[in-house]
Amino acid sequence: MNGSRIVMTLKAQLKKLIVEELNLTDIRAEDIGDDDPLFGDKFGLDSIDAVELVFQIKAQFGAEIKNMKEGRSVLRSINTISAFIEKRRGA
Repeated sequence: MNGSRIVMTLKAQLKKLIVEELNLTDIRAEDIGDDDPLFGDKFGLDSIDAVELVFQIKAQFGAEIKNMKEGRSVLRSINTISAFIEKRRGA
């Protein structure tokens, strides 16, 4: 049960990071669903945002995305990023 709270905290941190670091002025962290596709029309994220996200995930969570193929699968949603970070942390 305690692990589930940690994951929720991680997801909240990721949403906040996306909104703040990518300067999403019209979107609040609460507007991002855990399974919402991050790239495409809804949030307007692009390849420059992907590069920034890769950098921020490594800097803030210590989880390195090693290549574009891995990045495409990891950066799909809050859930996929969270699972990637948890796996890298060995949790």
